[in-house]
Amino acid sequence: MTGHEPCPCGSQDRYDRCCGPFHAGAAAPTAEALMRSRYSAFVLSLHDYLLATWHASTRPAALDADEPGLKWLGLEVKRHQQQDDTHAVVEFVARSKLGGRAHRLHETSRFLREQGRWYYVDGDFDQHGR
Repeated sequence: MTGHEPCPCGSQDRYDRCCGPFHAGAAAPTAEALMRSRYSAFVLSLHDYLLATWHASTRPAALDADEPGLKWLGLEVKRHQQQDDTHAVVEFVARSKLGGRAHRLHETSRFLREQGRWYYVDGDFDQHGR
């Protein structure tokens, strides 16, 4: 992806001014910025970034290969709540399409900041798709 293209996270900003710097190693300033950069990393298949931004206490050893034909369609951030200096939650809906079928992932994710960097810890899924 070139830096002048729109960022996959839906921010309406260019990739090189949005998620690109985080993918290159800059620390995301908020849990929402990290969550958006993780969505973009899923779109761009940046598995190393996804693992590096996953908290060590819940990080898997590896990520499964991308599902062939999976297309990410968009991200909507519903809520970002910073609970204190080191804890935050982000509620979002990510839309995708696979095999001609549309899917919605509605998750409330927990984030933890350690040594100035935010990490994804885990999340709860809304099974009802509200």
